[in-house]
Amino acid sequence: MESIILTSLPLRVLAEDSSTDTPTDAVIFVGISLVLGIACRHALKGTRVPYTVALLVIGIGLGALEYGTHHGLGKIGAGIRLWANIDPDLLLAVFLPALLFESSFLMEVHQIKRCMMQMFLLAVPGVLISTFCLGAALKLVFPYNWSWKTSLLLGGLLSATDPVAVVALLKDLGASKKLSTIIEGESLMNDGTAIVVYQLFYRMVLGWSFNWGGIIKYLSQVTLGAVALGLAFGIASVLWLGFIFNDTVIEISLTFAVSYVAFFTAQEGVDVSGVLTVMTLGMFYSAVARTAFKGESQQSLHHFWEMVAYIANTLIFILSGVVIAESILRSSSLFKAHDHSWGYLFLLYVFVQVVRVVVVGVLFPFLRYFGYGLDWKEAIILVWSGLRGTVALALSLSIKRTSDESPYISSDTGTLFVFLTGGIVFLTLIVNGSTTQFVLHLLKMGGLSEPKRRLLNYTKNEMLNKALEAFGDLGDDEELGPADWATVKRYITSLDGVDGERMHLHSSSDNDDNHDHMNLKDIRVRFLNGIQAAYWVMLDEGRINQTTANLLMRSVDEAIDLVSHETLCDWKCLKSYVNIPNHYKFLQSSIVPQKLVTYFTVERLESACYISAAFLRAHRTARQQLHDFIGDSEIAAIVIRESEVEGEEARKFLEDVRVSFPQVLRVVKTRQVTYSVLNHLIEYIHNLEKIGLLEEKETSRLHDDVQTDLKKLLRNPPLVKMPKIRDLISTNPLLGALPATVRERVAGSTKEIMKMSGTTLYTEGSKPSGIWLISNGVVKWSSKDPSRKHSLHPTFTHGSTLGLYEILAEKPYLCEITTDSLVLCFYIEAEKISSVLRSDPAVEDFFWRESLIVLAKVLLPHMFEKMSMQDLRTLIAERSMMNMYISGESFEMLHQSIGLLLEGYVRLQDGQDEPLTAPAAILPRVDRSFHRSETSVLVSHLMSTSAS
Repeated sequence: MESIILTSLPLRVLAEDSSTDTPTDAVIFVGISLVLGIACRHALKGTRVPYTVALLVIGIGLGALEYGTHHGLGKIGAGIRLWANIDPDLLLAVFLPALLFESSFLMEVHQIKRCMMQMFLLAVPGVLISTFCLGAALKLVFPYNWSWKTSLLLGGLLSATDPVAVVALLKDLGASKKLSTIIEGESLMNDGTAIVVYQLFYRMVLGWSFNWGGIIKYLSQVTLGAVALGLAFGIASVLWLGFIFNDTVIEISLTFAVSYVAFFTAQEGVDVSGVLTVMTLGMFYSAVARTAFKGESQQSLHHFWEMVAYIANTLIFILSGVVIAESILRSSSLFKAHDHSWGYLFLLYVFVQVVRVVVVGVLFPFLRYFGYGLDWKEAIILVWSGLRGTVALALSLSIKRTSDESPYISSDTGTLFVFLTGGIVFLTLIVNGSTTQFVLHLLKMGGLSEPKRRLLNYTKNEMLNKALEAFGDLGDDEELGPADWATVKRYITSLDGVDGERMHLHSSSDNDDNHDHMNLKDIRVRFLNGIQAAYWVMLDEGRINQTTANLLMRSVDEAIDLVSHETLCDWKCLKSYVNIPNHYKFLQSSIVPQKLVTYFTVERLESACYISAAFLRAHRTARQQLHDFIGDSEIAAIVIRESEVEGEEARKFLEDVRVSFPQVLRVVKTRQVTYSVLNHLIEYIHNLEKIGLLEEKETSRLHDDVQTDLKKLLRNPPLVKMPKIRDLISTNPLLGALPATVRERVAGSTKEIMKMSGTTLYTEGSKPSGIWLISNGVVKWSSKDPSRKHSLHPTFTHGSTLGLYEILAEKPYLCEITTDSLVLCFYIEAEKISSVLRSDPAVEDFFWRESLIVLAKVLLPHMFEKMSMQDLRTLIAERSMMNMYISGESFEMLHQSIGLLLEGYVRLQDGQDEPLTAPAAILPRVDRSFHRSETSVLVSHLMSTSAS
């Protein structure tokens, strides 16, 4: 059967007309281009020749062979012709969305935010300056007699620094992150802006009329509409992404599809800039959705888009070379009609560079001021990296196609557009692209700094030590015997010249302040990078969710910006997300239901616990890694101390939550452990398959079962359940001990309230309006009375009943109560307490005893502040008695007892001391007795050796 196929196929081909091109010939061009690209990338690896420049030369060579010779390239040439004659709009629609999305998605959001103003200046005012300067040069210097509209059209077209060419060049050269962000971001925005300007002048050339108001309206709609559309597609697709669970293929396919759908919708549906739409979409994904891809999904996504960008770049630059060769070889009539065309092309190239200098020069004061700033060396690179590429070429081809059919643009003009644009693309890529690395080296911008060079040498020494350790473990085995270290080392050429002696990373002969500052800055940056890496690990392990990861990553990025003049400060960026914001206090006083306020407050507290715990864990991990790598170093010790200081607030916050809301920490830990256990089960199943104990079908079934459990955890995680008010009332030490009928009456008027930290419940000396029952959280008390200022820990926690004594004794509040954390409490009005006392007098004795708990801590803090509420309540219940003394009656304080005067006043019988007025503490003395006149006295006696 195989021989029949092999012999019949040539017969069918020979029977056809060899001059007829078929659509399948286009596939040949793709295959040949990719093969040539692979060979080119392999050959250029390790050289200084940019890959994209070599591809353009290859494309020009293919085009020259096809269009410049009589024989052509046969079927390959047919494929070249099919691609060369592709509709320019289709060319952009095929390649641009993927390349733009890949570039903008891989940019760092923090860098974009810092450099946004610089990018805007270059992309909007810069494009306008470039357009008018080049348009004026074309109108006044070049002998083509074009109108101002036509000249400005080509000026706008040539103002587009192509992101495809620029991004590819920067990746090859490895420019600094700051400079790469500015140039790459400018090229993305610049490209979108230049296309909008091009479309404006293109319509004007075709006969459309615009006034200044119409121009501003058109530009605003096209640009702002594109941004809005990109955000809309980003939000919709990210929400969809949230419903996809551990399906890498679908997740990656969604990112690929949405870039093309957004581009098509922008260009064809709503008539806005497709480039700006996809750019906005990619940046939105970078800001919001990068942490949505975890573990293998993130690696797969990275490899996929890297492959897409590689294939698209290979095809688009070879195709650009083919189009440039075609435009030159088919322009023989142009050269006859316009003498010195080549000279004018080189002149235009000079103008393009001069105008680029003008743009950067005019904007340089602003570029230095905004963002990270810009020095003169970076400005030179910014000028020299203004490459033109496929976008400008495709737009010129669109002009050429229009000129063949439109009376507004002559065919000669369309040919000149393609020739001049293709020449500029060629010259900027060949001249600027191939020499940018030389310029970087000339300006000493591509080398390693002294701290980096020392770290590199230190790492090589450590590598040699690790190699020796590995040889010690592997150099001898039971089956084969020993290995030859000399031969092994001969193959490790990367460690040639390393002596293996232990060196100190920060020892230097010129141990000056500047050197130490550079080392300190370098170590801080590396330490923060280690923290960020730890956050990625925690995201993969399920210790933090996507939202928390984004906040933590952003805090590191912001801290890296400040390492040169501040200590580690990544916690500063997280404080606002840990503390309860002020608008939550406003919600309490608004018409928002209290249960809803409680829900959002607890959710916020839960998020803060995730942030604090992850922060402490990441810093602990980074400290250990830094110490293991560098060892005992003074500079490393400084950074480690800074890290420990940074974690103090986070540690205190978690300790406060552990006291006030322990159920929140319990739920957070439960989620993490559940996720970790399920992931461990997945690893165990895959390991069983790897060692051959499980077959693929069995592994798949077990894996699906665990994935179902994991999905259930993520879709419906354990939540912090706040007990219902009736459950809390029944377990409250005060209300739970009341008779059922009384408790029901009180429960009906009890209000559940969530109070933010720093809220005053009541002030000292104010009229009592009700009592507060603390369910969760911590409150602190303070008093202006000098006798009550000796407390070291003036706090009340769960189970405290505040304000009850004042209601019973009808006295002003004894102290001021302020929340010291987030507090869940109940409030009962004074009228309800009074009605309960009137209806059931038996309850009064119980209320008086309950009020003693707070009174004892306030009046005798040095004795009772360390005693827990439960222990103090037990002491009062079991070892106290309450006595009522009538006027004039004497009583004595028992040995090892303490008295609390609740009502009235007492004096010593000898009358030497001032009378004690309730509330007051009565301490025992030898041979001391008291008597009371005028009214009865209520005294509670606490009998406890521990208390005394």
